Amino acid sequence: MEAERAGALVVMGHTEGMKQAGALLKEFGLPEGLLPLADVVEVGYVKSSGYMWIVQKKKVEHTFKLISKQVSYDKDIHGYIEAGRIKKLNGVKAKELIIWAPVSDIILENPPTGKLQFKSLAGITKTFPVDAFAAGQ
Repeated sequence: MEAERAGALVVMGHTEGMKQAGALLKEFGLPEGLLPLADVVEVGYVKSSGYMWIVQKKKVEHTFKLISKQVSYDKDIHGYIEAGRIKKLNGVKAKELIIWAPVSDIILENPPTGKLQFKSLAGITKTFPVDAFAAGQ
Protein backbone atom coordinates (compact mmCIF):
# COMPACT_ATOMS: atom_id res chain seq x y z
CA MET A 1 0.00 0.00 0.00
CA GLU A 2 2.92 2.34 0.70
CA ALA A 3 4.06 2.08 -2.94
CA GLU A 4 0.57 2.95 -4.22
CA ARG A 5 0.52 6.09 -2.09
CA ALA A 6 3.95 7.40 -3.15
CA GLY A 7 3.76 10.96 -4.46
CA ALA A 8 0.22 11.48 -3.19
CA LEU A 9 -1.51 14.72 -2.39
CA VAL A 10 -2.82 14.07 1.14
CA VAL A 11 -5.36 16.24 2.93
CA MET A 12 -6.05 15.82 6.64
CA GLY A 13 -9.17 16.70 8.61
CA HIS A 14 -12.89 16.57 7.95
CA THR A 15 -13.48 19.95 6.31
CA GLU A 16 -10.52 19.81 3.94
CA GLY A 17 -11.07 16.08 3.31
CA MET A 18 -14.69 16.67 2.29
CA LYS A 19 -13.60 19.43 -0.08
CA GLN A 20 -10.91 17.20 -1.61
CA ALA A 21 -13.25 14.20 -2.02
CA GLY A 22 -15.92 16.38 -3.64
CA ALA A 23 -13.36 18.03 -5.92
CA LEU A 24 -12.07 14.63 -7.09
CA LEU A 25 -15.56 13.38 -7.91
CA LYS A 26 -16.36 16.60 -9.76
CA GLU A 27 -13.04 16.63 -11.66
CA PHE A 28 -13.72 13.14 -13.01
CA GLY A 29 -17.35 13.83 -13.90
CA LEU A 30 -18.93 11.81 -11.09
CA PRO A 31 -21.80 13.09 -8.89
CA GLU A 32 -20.61 14.83 -5.73
CA GLY A 33 -23.07 12.96 -3.49
CA LEU A 34 -21.70 9.54 -4.50
CA LEU A 35 -19.64 9.27 -1.31
CA PRO A 36 -21.66 10.56 1.67
CA LEU A 37 -18.85 10.71 4.22
CA ALA A 38 -18.73 11.54 7.93
CA ASP A 39 -15.85 12.40 10.25
CA VAL A 40 -13.20 12.28 7.50
CA VAL A 41 -9.66 11.84 8.82
CA GLU A 42 -7.67 11.75 5.57
CA VAL A 43 -8.13 11.90 1.78
CA GLY A 44 -5.30 11.05 -0.59
CA TYR A 45 -4.89 11.05 -4.35
CA VAL A 46 -1.99 9.99 -6.59
CA LYS A 47 -2.35 11.86 -9.88
CA SER A 48 -0.01 9.57 -11.86
CA SER A 49 -1.98 6.38 -11.12
CA GLY A 50 -5.42 7.66 -10.14
CA TYR A 51 -5.19 5.83 -6.81
CA MET A 52 -7.33 7.50 -4.16
CA TRP A 53 -8.25 6.73 -0.59
CA ILE A 54 -10.49 8.08 2.12
CA VAL A 55 -10.21 7.33 5.83
CA GLN A 56 -13.15 8.04 8.15
CA LYS A 57 -13.37 7.69 11.93
CA LYS A 58 -16.13 5.11 11.61
CA LYS A 59 -18.21 3.17 9.11
CA VAL A 60 -21.15 5.09 7.59
CA GLU A 61 -24.45 3.68 6.31
CA HIS A 62 -26.49 5.86 3.98
CA THR A 63 -29.80 5.40 2.17
CA PHE A 64 -30.15 7.07 -1.21
CA LYS A 65 -33.80 8.04 -0.98
CA LEU A 66 -34.57 8.49 -4.70
CA ILE A 67 -33.65 4.86 -5.39
CA SER A 68 -34.30 3.35 -1.92
CA LYS A 69 -30.81 1.87 -1.85
CA GLN A 70 -28.84 1.37 1.36
CA VAL A 71 -25.04 1.64 1.04
CA SER A 72 -22.30 1.06 3.60
CA TYR A 73 -18.99 2.96 3.55
CA ASP A 74 -16.15 1.42 5.60
CA LYS A 75 -13.61 3.39 7.61
CA ASP A 76 -11.12 2.85 4.76
CA ILE A 77 -12.29 3.36 1.16
CA HIS A 78 -9.88 3.10 -1.74
CA GLY A 79 -9.74 2.55 -5.47
CA TYR A 80 -8.64 4.07 -8.77
CA ILE A 81 -10.49 7.09 -10.15
CA GLU A 82 -10.51 8.14 -13.79
CA ALA A 83 -12.85 10.01 -16.12
CA GLY A 84 -16.38 8.79 -15.34
CA ARG A 85 -15.23 5.78 -13.32
CA ILE A 86 -13.95 4.41 -10.03
CA LYS A 87 -12.46 0.92 -10.45
CA LYS A 88 -11.04 -1.69 -8.07
CA LEU A 89 -13.08 -0.02 -5.35
CA ASN A 90 -12.84 -1.37 -1.80
CA GLY A 91 -14.81 -0.34 1.29
CA VAL A 92 -18.23 0.23 -0.32
CA LYS A 93 -21.10 -2.27 -0.08
CA ALA A 94 -24.70 -2.07 -1.29
CA LYS A 95 -27.54 -3.98 0.32
CA GLU A 96 -29.18 -6.46 -2.05
CA LEU A 97 -32.15 -8.16 -0.38
CA ILE A 98 -30.51 -9.62 2.74
CA ILE A 99 -26.82 -9.52 1.80
CA TRP A 100 -24.25 -6.74 1.53
CA ALA A 101 -22.59 -6.95 -1.90
CA PRO A 102 -19.18 -5.25 -2.28
CA VAL A 103 -19.18 -2.62 -5.03
CA SER A 104 -16.04 -2.99 -7.18
CA ASP A 105 -16.71 -0.54 -10.03
CA ILE A 106 -18.79 2.59 -10.52
CA ILE A 107 -19.11 3.67 -14.15
CA LEU A 108 -20.80 6.68 -15.72
CA GLU A 109 -22.39 5.32 -18.90
CA ASN A 110 -20.76 6.43 -22.15
CA PRO A 111 -22.28 7.75 -24.34
CA PRO A 112 -23.99 9.76 -21.58
CA THR A 113 -27.41 8.43 -20.65
CA GLY A 114 -27.72 10.09 -17.24
CA LYS A 115 -27.12 6.73 -15.56
CA LEU A 116 -24.45 5.24 -13.30
CA GLN A 117 -23.63 1.54 -13.40
CA PHE A 118 -22.50 -0.29 -10.25
CA LYS A 119 -20.72 -3.64 -10.48
CA SER A 120 -20.03 -6.01 -7.62
CA LEU A 121 -17.52 -8.79 -7.19
CA ALA A 122 -20.49 -11.15 -6.90
CA GLY A 123 -21.40 -10.46 -10.54
CA ILE A 124 -24.33 -8.18 -9.74
CA THR A 125 -24.67 -5.11 -11.99
CA LYS A 126 -27.20 -2.37 -11.26
CA THR A 127 -27.89 0.90 -13.07
CA PHE A 128 -29.35 4.00 -11.43
CA PRO A 129 -30.00 7.62 -12.48
CA VAL A 130 -27.10 9.98 -11.76
CA ASP A 131 -29.54 12.40 -10.09
CA ALA A 132 -29.97 9.93 -7.21
CA PHE A 133 -26.36 10.69 -6.19
CA ALA A 134 -26.42 14.49 -6.39
CA ALA A 135 -24.96 16.36 -3.44
CA GLY A 136 -27.44 16.40 -0.55
CA GLN A 137 -29.28 13.22 -1.56
